[in-house]
Amino acid sequence: MSFKKNFLWGGATAANQYEGAYLEDGKGLSTADVMTNGSHTQPRRITWKNPTTGETGSVLFTFGGRTNIPVGAIPAVIEGEYYPSHEGTDFYHHYKEDIRLMSEMGFKTFRLSINWARIFPNGDDDQPNEKGLAFYDNVFTECQRYGIEPLVTLSHYETPLQLAIKYNGWADRKLIDLFEKYAITVFKRYRGKVKYYLTFNEINVMDLMPYMGGGLLRVTPQLQAQAAHNQFVASAKVVKAAHAMFKEIKVGQMLAYMPLYAYTADPADQVKVMEGSQNMLFYTDVQTGGRYPEYRLKKYEREGIILDDEPEDYELISNYSADFLSFSCYGSNTVTTHEVDDAAGGNMTTGNVKNPYLKTNAWGWATDPACLRIALNNLWDRYHKPLWIVENGIGWEDKFSEDGKIHDDYRIEYLRENIKSMYDAVTIDGVDLMGYTMWGCIDLVSAGTGEMRKRYGFVYVDRNDEGQGTLKRTPKDSFYWYQKVIANNGEDLS
Repeated sequence: MSFKKNFLWGGATAANQYEGAYLEDGKGLSTADVMTNGSHTQPRRITWKNPTTGETGSVLFTFGGRTNIPVGAIPAVIEGEYYPSHEGTDFYHHYKEDIRLMSEMGFKTFRLSINWARIFPNGDDDQPNEKGLAFYDNVFTECQRYGIEPLVTLSHYETPLQLAIKYNGWADRKLIDLFEKYAITVFKRYRGKVKYYLTFNEINVMDLMPYMGGGLLRVTPQLQAQAAHNQFVASAKVVKAAHAMFKEIKVGQMLAYMPLYAYTADPADQVKVMEGSQNMLFYTDVQTGGRYPEYRLKKYEREGIILDDEPEDYELISNYSADFLSFSCYGSNTVTTHEVDDAAGGNMTTGNVKNPYLKTNAWGWATDPACLRIALNNLWDRYHKPLWIVENGIGWEDKFSEDGKIHDDYRIEYLRENIKSMYDAVTIDGVDLMGYTMWGCIDLVSAGTGEMRKRYGFVYVDRNDEGQGTLKRTPKDSFYWYQKVIANNGEDLS
């Protein structure tokens, strides 16, 4: 009883947090490129400019909030501001070194995203940018050299900025065909090099961060519902195209998932857990399950939401659901209907309370040793499709010790507990698990806070919150621990 022999161990990144070279070789701006840095106490900002008046400003980017750019203004890069995505940790110029380090750890797979604006700079260009296509060609060739299977996310918080400005992002159905064109271009170009794709990273962030998830500059519940629907249809069309043209390609869904616990035994708390779970699982019920669930249709009815849809939308969604279900899971959340002073911290825990049984890091995220087993069983029992954990990890302020090394025992302990949890789901519960890609395997910018200080990687990158540093790569203790875990296929976690 163990993980499969071909279990896909690896790590995960996103272009807007890692790649850098934000305008190099013909790349256009993405929605991430106008987001400033922040911290765990200060939100990031989206900067804007009014083309008519020349006025500039910014709006706060908050988890769970509805960010609206002022009427007449457009998101823009403003002189004097710092934008972490512009350089990230410079994978663009360090990809050979980084993939070699991944190979040294024994990676079987590497999850990365293609920045849509590097392929189609404006999102709706007639022809793709050849230099952008060539860059990823080189990356995938380097992966092949080391026997590393790429897992490619097509849209990871990187909507081309011009699509946000022209169409209000995914609120407009025009993006369905534009995304399909982009996906088919990528499928054709990298055939034989990439066989696993994800359409939208954490698609359910449309409920929580519609600017990040869908490039929405104007936000209402109606527009959020429409944007989610458009992404469902686009995903289904991409699955259909992949199946028709490239039999070997598998297209999966990606969900942000955190098991929910009730703070008390009060039935009202149990109902709150049920409703919160429905809000997360709505997205998988549609994209992986192939149908709109009744609870969401009734919600739309109550709120007066009417989708701009076509009859064939639902046939596509039903007939071309995701081939597998991938998800992020960093821990669990605890909810209650009672007045509790001890609120949970962290950008992913808004409105929740601290679980007294769990430890938390400096950013308020709780370490839950059972979360992956619970998540895997919940999703397997509901959908019975192959699962893939594509984000899991812990952010920490890593520091060099006097011996010139980073002894990140806290990260090793976190990963040990989480891998043991998924091991139990596989060996005790019989869940079909394809692989595991730890988040931020090479240090990168935090999406939620824009910090470098909040580090996830096995490899330290010399870069600070102000964008200063040599970008030198240094393996941490966890690098060698994970190397051993992969070598013994998760049998020895000591």
